[in-house]
Parts: sequence; C-alpha cells; structure tokens
Amino acid sequence: MSQYESTLPRVGYMAFPFRITENGAAQVARFDHIRQQVEQVLFTSPGERVFRPEYGFGARQHVFEPNAVGLWELAQNRLFGALSEALAGEVDPKTIRVDIGAPPDQPEVLMVQISYTIAALAREETHRFEVT
Repeated sequence: MSQYESTLPRVGYMAFPFRITENGAAQVARFDHIRQQVEQVLFTSPGERVFRPEYGFGARQHVFEPNAVGLWELAQNRLFGALSEALAGEVDPKTIRVDIGAPPDQPEVLMVQISYTIAALAREETHRFEVT
C-alpha cells in the first residue's frame, strides 16, 4: 500500500468493465477507478450513452482519420474538455494535460498521453494509450 492510499478512506469503487465476483460487484481502489474513468471517456463515442449523448471522446473513430498535426490539436481540445467534465471533483482540472501524436517510427499509431493531479492528494498520474 502506498503512502497515498493509506491517507484515503478505504472505499471500494465499482470496477469497469462491470463484472460480478463471488463477493458481488467487482470493486477497485480510487486510483484504479480514476484510470478506468479516463479509459471510459477515451473509448466511449459521443452519442453512445443514451442519457449523456455528449459524453466521451471516441478514440476509435480517430483511427480512420489522417494522422496529422491538425487532427491532433482538435482531438487534444475535445479530449481535454471531455476529461475535465468526467473527472470533476477527482482531479484538479488545471493540471489535466493531453498529448496526442504519432511515434516517429509508427505513423499509423495514434498515441494518447494523459496526465493529471489527483486533487485530494496532489499526486500526479500519467497514462499512455496506443490507438491502432
């Protein structure tokens, strides 16, 4: 257990993807829950959720777009907005950083790096995703 986890109340959060274990709904710790929220925003397409049609970024739809700087800038802005809304209360919105681009040796891959600071702990987290 890290020093950060020991300062938080031990509250279980419902795991994503949702699944049932022998003890009921699967649960995860807070840091895993926040990461799973990031994944949900990244891979949920706008319009996919019935009661929240604006929710999500839709990374899969960007796979078929030209992998160019213009797309990266637009995608960064859209993803920043989606994350700011979805992570409100969990992370400090001023600390959210989104970097999108392609590795020099793999122009067919869309790399997404998301960094943020957990508000209650001042702990920075960084996640990298390859969308192919």
